[in-house]
Amino acid sequence: MLLYNITIGIDKDIEIEWLQWMKDQYIPVVMKTGMFVDWKLFKVLHDQDENSVSYSVQYFSETIEQVVQFVEQVEPELNKELQKKYKDRHVAFRTLLEQV
Repeated sequence: MLLYNITIGIDKDIEIEWLQWMKDQYIPVVMKTGMFVDWKLFKVLHDQDENSVSYSVQYFSETIEQVVQFVEQVEPELNKELQKKYKDRHVAFRTLLEQV
């Protein structure tokens, strides 16, 4: 099992709007690709500052090929929408982990 983790820092003043958009729009599109078998969303409880809050969006896949296909073929279009809606209001970094 592989975990594709995206940690996102979002401005606090748009946190609720962003969180709803992720749950209603972004994550359902990701899951409809069939490249992931499950997902989880966590709020990061440490390293917060006054102006931003961080979340970990976790997608679980059975093969690295599915993750690579997502990263190369699907994610760029999704990120365009994220940038359009929340430009300069967020930062993100990605991590790929393998269950041992």
